[in-house]
Parts: sequence; structure tokens; C-alpha cells
Amino acid sequence: MLRLAFRIALFTLIAATISVGPLRVALAGLVIPPKPGPGYKLVCLKTEPVCTWILSSYGSDDGGTGSKGHPPEKASDAKKICQFGGAAQACTDAELGKWSNSQQCYLKREYPPPPFTDPRWQGHTDGSIWACVREQGYDQGRHLVTEWVWLPGEPDTVVIDPVTLAYRAVAAMQLAPPLVKSAPGVGQVGLVNMPVWLWVEKTENTWGPIVRSASVPGLSVTATAHVKAVDWALGDGNTVRCEGSGTPYSKAMGIKDSPDCGHRYKKTSRELPKCTYPVTATAQWDITWQSTLGDTGQISMTPQAATQLRIGEAIPVLVDPDGGEVTAPAKDGCG
Repeated sequence: MLRLAFRIALFTLIAATISVGPLRVALAGLVIPPKPGPGYKLVCLKTEPVCTWILSSYGSDDGGTGSKGHPPEKASDAKKICQFGGAAQACTDAELGKWSNSQQCYLKREYPPPPFTDPRWQGHTDGSIWACVREQGYDQGRHLVTEWVWLPGEPDTVVIDPVTLAYRAVAAMQLAPPLVKSAPGVGQVGLVNMPVWLWVEKTENTWGPIVRSASVPGLSVTATAHVKAVDWALGDGNTVRCEGSGTPYSKAMGIKDSPDCGHRYKKTSRELPKCTYPVTATAQWDITWQSTLGDTGQISMTPQAATQLRIGEAIPVLVDPDGGEVTAPAKDGCG
């Protein structure tokens, strides 16, 4: 029996040496990290001398033979191969999360994370705790078993998706609503048929340009974002699209229209709630992304900010040339 076991082990070692022999020759001179475990394939990027191990589930449509040391030309060539004990398995579950071939379960990150005193951390203070859920038994319907695992980084949830990474990069930007400014401003009163100036203050998170990246082993996505226009809804049925951020007003401008972003109201706001026009500024973000595999895409985001403008009208004041009393104009009810 021991002799048979020795022969099996020797055959396995020879087969492994044959399978990696040509690979060592082709990748001579490159530093190759240790193989994380079974089911991984070595992938080398075309754009730079970097090699990394990824799960064999990131294959191509060539019948499962892989990509011969190179990632697919397009992410659309990637094929999901999820297996549970050798049998086909759904790669995602709306309730349970994404399938991990190495853990043989669906993984979902515990959020918020438990305190570090929780035994599930196993003494670690980095990484994340994941709920590991799989089905066991069908005699009494669907039976789910949950375990908790600690992982130092992202799990092997099968598919390396550049679109998902693009949204991660965008999330890292922490894009914020526009910083709205106007003249007249909040607490001031403008006049009918007089110019109103509109603009937004520029910061990296409210205007751009801003660049962020997200990556997993074997794939990185870089996203670049900037605001291309601001759409103003003025509250009187009119909208103004300003291609730039607008020009800030100063007293030196006098009484004239904004050169690039402004409006004139034809009626007072006296009869509106709070005696003000509700004004909304919607930033039109143009976000483009590109992956290290050559994929590109665009994402649109439209965060909004609101303000209020009070518009009154000029009321003539009569002066008695003989010095008699003059009745003051009645208030419009707006305080």
C-alpha cells in the first residue's frame, strides 16, 4: 500500500514538473510570486513585466484551455466557471453574495465589521470577516449552513469585472453635490427684470478633474471624472444650462448680466411658499474609465444641490414737496 502511494505521489510530482517546465522557460527573468493554492493560473500583463496568480475561473472562450499566460483581450471574453464539488454552481446569489471556488461557499462581507475582540477575527486587526454560506442537504428543503472566515484581502469571487472596479474607483472619489452660489444670495432680495448671477465653487470633489483607481490581482481600472455642465432649474419654469462653473459676482460688475450663467425673473416670488423661488443645480459629471486589459467605458452621475432666491419688485416712494406726510408702501407679506 505504501509502495502504491509512493508511486502516485511520484507521478503527481513528475506531471507538475512537466506542466510548469515550459512556463519557466517562457517567463525567464520575471519574478513570479508563490502559487496561492489549487485552481490558480499564472497571468502576465502585456503592458508591463508583471505576473500574478488568478483563479482558473477567469478563463477564455477557448474551451477552458485558458489564455496561455495572458489575460483575455477584452473583459467580455472572460467566462464564469463556478463549481461546488466539481458540479456547476451559480456564480451569484442575490441573497447570499458571490461564489468562491476556493472557499466553496457564497461570501458576503460582514458590515459593519464586528469588534476586534470577536473570536472570528482570529487575533487579526486587518482584512475582513466574511459570511460563508453553502447549501447542505435537500431532504427537508433548502438547508443553509453559515460559517465565518477571516480573509486578509478580497476573496476569489470568481469573476474579475472591470465595470465593478470602475464603480469602486468612482466611489473612492467621494463626489459631492455642487457648491451653489448666487447674486443675490440667500437672505438677500433680487428684483424683477434685474440680472441674477449663478455659479458654483470648484473643488476636486465637486468639479474635478479627479482620478482614482481600483484593482484586484491581474486587473486595474482607472477612472477620471470632471463636470462638463451644470443645469439650473430656476423655479419659475425656466432652466439654464451652463457649460462652465459660472462667473462669481462682485460689486465691480455693476448691474449687468452674467457673461456665462445667469437669469432674469419676470415675476416676484411673493406668492410662492416662503416667498422664494426654489432653485436646483444639477452637476453633469463625465466619468471615463480604462482597464489594464484595454476595456473602456463611461459613467454618468448627476448630484444636485438646492438654494432659494427671493425676488421682489421696486416700489416707488412718493415724496411730498410741501413736506406733508406720505403713506409708506404696504408690505408684500414676506417679512
